[in-house]
Amino acid sequence: MKALESKELGFGNRVTEPNQRLMNRDGTSNVRRKGLSILESISFYHSLITMSWARFNLLVLSAYLGVNVLFAFAYMIIGTEQLSGMIGNSTADRFWEAFFFSAQTLTTVGYGRVNPVGHLGSSVAAIESMMGLLGFALATGLLYGRFSRPVAKILFSQNALIAPYRDGTALMFRIANKKKGEFAEPEATVTIAYVIEENGKQVRKFNNLNLEISHINILTATWTIVHPIDENSPLIEWSLDDFAGNQSEVLVFLKGYDETFAQTVHSRFSYRHHEIIYGAKFNSAVDPGPDGSTIVALDHINDYEKVAL
Repeated sequence: MKALESKELGFGNRVTEPNQRLMNRDGTSNVRRKGLSILESISFYHSLITMSWARFNLLVLSAYLGVNVLFAFAYMIIGTEQLSGMIGNSTADRFWEAFFFSAQTLTTVGYGRVNPVGHLGSSVAAIESMMGLLGFALATGLLYGRFSRPVAKILFSQNALIAPYRDGTALMFRIANKKKGEFAEPEATVTIAYVIEENGKQVRKFNNLNLEISHINILTATWTIVHPIDENSPLIEWSLDDFAGNQSEVLVFLKGYDETFAQTVHSRFSYRHHEIIYGAKFNSAVDPGPDGSTIVALDHINDYEKVAL
């Protein structure tokens, strides 16, 4: 097997455990940090901006309901006689009236049937209205940050292939743009990480893989990124067993200009050795559409068939 030149990518050369994945499938690094205080280690803004929409919406809804329940209990504790216009007779009915009055106060709607009387009730309502203004201002800022954050929506094939290529073979994978907007000037860098033994210790090495085409003008359909396995490739003598035995991982770094955000955006992906298919080729995911258009079947981007090498 041909020796590869070491290259530091920021992951470090130390192997902490066997078959460790360097990059998660969502493009984030598989690194956990510790040694900071709880307040220093928690980044609320980053978490709220980057979490999924489902978790974000659930968090906002939970916070909204929780605050209203909290203030409903506060009104019950100080006495519902502090709220004029309540018509419920049972404790449960009066609690729900207090809850909905809290919702009206928090959102500054204020229908007017129920209103605070006395200094204590008015003070609690005043505190809640201030929290409502601050809370909705914060939620609005977070929504703007989430919508305006430039994110590359690049779809990667779930597998990389060792496929026939010209008179030899090549390592290849396929990508496409999931957005309706254009992704201009995409540029790809592919690096292979692998583990060897030096002086009785396992050491991680890196090497960039030369690509047939590393840069295109615009990503409109699909782009099959190809690393020819020729005499200049470090993979020239690798077999499928070598990929597994060396704990190899193909790291993909992509950047381009997103015309929707008018900014350069980045995307990352990786293929572990068990996600590399030996002896296969991609099926076409592009079909002719109506009126001379082209249809890209994104759900078929990973379709391949086995072939002999």
